[in-house]
Amino acid sequence: MPRSRYSLGAIAFICFAALLGTIVQLVTHRVFTHLEANFGYTPNPEATREFLSQLEQPTFAEAGEDAIKQAKGVDTFLYRFVDKAHRSVYGTPWECLNQGSAGTCISFAFSLGARTGQATDWAIGRLPMPPPAVASEPVYGGARVQGMGRSSQPGGDGATGSGAARWIAGKCRVPGVGGILYRQVYGPYDLRQYSIPKSREWGASGVPDELAREAFKHKALAVAQVNTWDELCASVERGSPVVLCSSVGYGRADGRQPVRDADGFLERGTPWSHAMLVWAVRHKANGSRRDGGLIQNSWSAKWCSGPKWPSDQPDGSFWASRQNIEAALQQGDCWAIGGVDGFRYQDIHNGNWLEPAGQ
Repeated sequence: MPRSRYSLGAIAFICFAALLGTIVQLVTHRVFTHLEANFGYTPNPEATREFLSQLEQPTFAEAGEDAIKQAKGVDTFLYRFVDKAHRSVYGTPWECLNQGSAGTCISFAFSLGARTGQATDWAIGRLPMPPPAVASEPVYGGARVQGMGRSSQPGGDGATGSGAARWIAGKCRVPGVGGILYRQVYGPYDLRQYSIPKSREWGASGVPDELAREAFKHKALAVAQVNTWDELCASVERGSPVVLCSSVGYGRADGRQPVRDADGFLERGTPWSHAMLVWAVRHKANGSRRDGGLIQNSWSAKWCSGPKWPSDQPDGSFWASRQNIEAALQQGDCWAIGGVDGFRYQDIHNGNWLEPAGQ
C-alpha cells in the first residue's frame, strides 16, 4: 500500500507539473504575441522621396562623406553616453523604454535617437549640460500630422520614418515648428511621464501650436537616409545613431520570448512593421564572430532574454547581423540623427570603450 500511494502521488505531481507548464506556455505565448502587436511603422515611399528631394544632402553617403572615408571600423557603444547622461540628470541608470499597448514605436526610436545624439555632444564637450529624456508624444504627433503636412490625421496607430525625421529636424512643411521637447512641464502641458492617450490625441490633431514652436528651439539639425552597412557604421562611429524603420523582424513564430544566443544576437524571425534604434556596432575584424549592430527595442526590459555582450549591454536590446540590418536599410526609410550642430566629423572615441558606463 505505501508503494501504491507513492506511485499515485508521483503521477499526480507529474500531471500537475505538466498542467502548470502548459498554462505558463499559454500565458507566455499571449504576452509576447500581445507585445509583437505593438509596432506602429507605416511605410510611405512617396512621402520619403518627397522629403529626400527637399534636403541638400539627403543621404549619409553625401552628408557624411568624410566620416565614411575616415571610418576606422572601431567598435562603438553610444548607449554608454546616454547612460552617463541619465545618471547625471536623474541619479539612476538608464532603463529600457516601454511603449505599452500602442503603436508608437516611431516616436520611441526617434526620441531615443535624438537623446543619443545630444548625449554624445555632451560627452565630447559640445553641450554644456547632459540632456534629459526626450518626450515621445510630440514626436509621434509631429510625425503623423505636422511632419506629413496635414492639419489632422484619422484614427489608428502608426507613423512614417520620414515624418519623424522631418519633425525632429525642424524641417516640417510649416516653417518654425518641429524639433525636440523633453520630459518636463511646459506651461499647461506635463510631459514628465509617457502617455498613450496624449500620444493618440496628438497623433490625430497634431502637437499644439505653442509646443510645436517651443520644440523648434532644440533640433537635431541633420538627418539623412542611411542605405548601406558602411554608412551605418560610419554614422554610429561618429556618434550619430540610426533608426531602422522596416518589416525586418526578430520574433518567434510560436509567439514565445526570443532568446539571444551566446554572443547576444537574435536571428531574423517573423516580420515586423516596426522602428528601432541602432546605437552600437561591433566588427568581426576586431574579434567578434560576425559584424553586428546593437538594436534597442521599446517593449520593456523583459521582452527578450539571454546572454549579453558586453556585460553592460542594455536590457531589451539585441545584436543583429550585418545581413539582417542591410535588409532593413534596403527598404529605404532608415535615418541617421545628427547632433546640435549637425553631423560630427571629429573622432568621438576616447580609447576606453571597453570600460562600461557608470564604472
